[in-house]
Amino acid sequence: MSTTVRPHLRLRKRLDTPIPAPVWPPGITPERFDAVEPSRIHAVLEAAFPGLVAAREDWYGNLTTDSEFDPALCVPAITEDGQVAGFVQCWTGDFIKDLAVAPQFRGKGLGAALMLHVFGLFAARGSSHVDLKVETEEQPARRLYARLGMVEV
Repeated sequence: MSTTVRPHLRLRKRLDTPIPAPVWPPGITPERFDAVEPSRIHAVLEAAFPGLVAAREDWYGNLTTDSEFDPALCVPAITEDGQVAGFVQCWTGDFIKDLAVAPQFRGKGLGAALMLHVFGLFAARGSSHVDLKVETEEQPARRLYARLGMVEV
């Protein structure tokens, strides 16, 4: 796992207006975190963030014992045949830690669906906003977040 710090931006989505319902790609739906084998979720994170994700055992232990962990805020997206197409991991402190979409499912609207899904979860909890960090060089992610109404803070 790399420890290089890369320049990033902090983005915010205000949740004071109605959040559109997510439009899930055909055959893909959100699933409960505890209904999916952790190694399958970890594989998607590794594919999205090569060299930046802890080993599966460490990742899972660190995630599930963190004081800001809530399984309701960790949402895998599953295909009809059981593949993990994407995953979004959030903290209870109104923060989206990771959004990962498996390479073969990119460009289909899954990232937007996962983000809108968690915006709705945070809004239902009474959060006024949700934040995330994005690497400055990650232009596709930055375009997605801008389309979803996220702004730099």
